Amino acid sequence: MDGYMDLVGLPHYALQYHRPMSLYARASQFAPFAALTGFDEDIAETARLTDSQHSLTEDELNALNEALVWLLEHEAQRPAVRVTYFQPDAFKSGGAYVTYTGHLRFLDEAEGLLKFTDGTELPMAAIRWIEQVED
Repeated sequence: MDGYMDLVGLPHYALQYHRPMSLYARASQFAPFAALTGFDEDIAETARLTDSQHSLTEDELNALNEALVWLLEHEAQRPAVRVTYFQPDAFKSGGAYVTYTGHLRFLDEAEGLLKFTDGTELPMAAIRWIEQVED
């Protein structure tokens, strides 16, 4: 350390024609970076849970059939209904049970769809429960 004592008193070197870099710019040189781009998103996607689609029991199937018959009988009144259906996940196996509430426009038996006044179309094969709701 004694060999550097002659440098302690010397003035700090500064460029004549350039401003010194700001502390923020200097700090950004040493900021952490993501070496594996997209890795955090992949981990989050893998950790995301999905439900499996359950098959209906005999009682649930009978209740669903009764609800569909009721819908066909009251289709002209455009009843308000709450529908629970299975929506498959776009990225991994399984999906989620979703509940939708709206006014039925008509039941398209040829395409197997329930069509609602707001333009929503639900596949009848995915429906698990239908109930009438008050407006």
